[in-house]
Amino acid sequence: MNEAMKALRFENNELKLAEVDLARRDDEALVRVTMAGICNTDIEIVRGYAGFSGTLGHEFVGVVEDSPDKSQIGRRVVGEINAGCGRCELCRKNDPRHCLNRTVLGIHSRDGAFAEYLSLPPQNLLVVPDSVSDHQAVFTEPLAAACEILDQVEINRWRRVAVIGDGKLGQLIARVMATTGCDLILIGKHTNKLELARQAGVKTIELGAIEIDPASRFDLVVEASGSADGLRLALELVRPRGAIILKSTFHGAVELNTSRIVVDEISVIGSRCGRFEQALALLEAGEVNVEPLIAGEFKLTDGVEAMAEAQRPGVLKILLSVPRAVASVSP
Repeated sequence: MNEAMKALRFENNELKLAEVDLARRDDEALVRVTMAGICNTDIEIVRGYAGFSGTLGHEFVGVVEDSPDKSQIGRRVVGEINAGCGRCELCRKNDPRHCLNRTVLGIHSRDGAFAEYLSLPPQNLLVVPDSVSDHQAVFTEPLAAACEILDQVEINRWRRVAVIGDGKLGQLIARVMATTGCDLILIGKHTNKLELARQAGVKTIELGAIEIDPASRFDLVVEASGSADGLRLALELVRPRGAIILKSTFHGAVELNTSRIVVDEISVIGSRCGRFEQALALLEAGEVNVEPLIAGEFKLTDGVEAMAEAQRPGVLKILLSVPRAVASVSP
């Protein structure tokens, strides 16, 4: 029996591969991670965002090794990253994502997915359809975050929508928005990334080519650039009584002139995690093709190098593959 595992840890402002105790929590499922994805949030954490210390990673696909729900054992799964306390009013209303005492996989008070194993409550796990590969399933969490917008605002073919940011999340959001038939454009500054979006049927424009026309502002602007400048641009592009969906998380304060928000009655809506069922359905139906966004794949043991590659300008999704440990883990 092996009660230790390898994990990519961020501790004392240092990122390193370490051997740690097996990720076990009482009354939770033990998942053997097969693949994980590096997200901008992971990168921001190593820059100081959220004050997290521990095993990074929240995008994953894996196989259940043990669970209080025995029907899950042996199943290939993805997992909702927020684990609520189970006792508060929000949890009782089936909203653990906003539980004030929640833990968040690889982000807040819970070790994450850049490891051989992770632990999550059984109710957080969703079975991956057989037709969805690991390389597709690992995108479930960020794709669900893109789908969350559809639960927050009404989007149809008469709505004019702009997505700011041609990175990983912006690409996914644009692909999800495109499924609604809306009048959509993706704004970015990287020629190769904009071309990738065009190949997926999304109209694009380079940041330097934008002309602000007050008469043709957008009903909805989604800010996913990861830059404070993106939020300022969103405010210039949105129409009176329009809405800005804020997806970026910034390390540090953001200066913003709020007068136009008040005068033009603009809604600013924070948007975070979404429902995994919708994301898995899009993947299973082939409505969103995520694999062109993969820029490279590293083994977990090369995780430090993988994180460095993910931080290189212009790089899209970097994946970590997790070979099965030689020793087995007893339930």
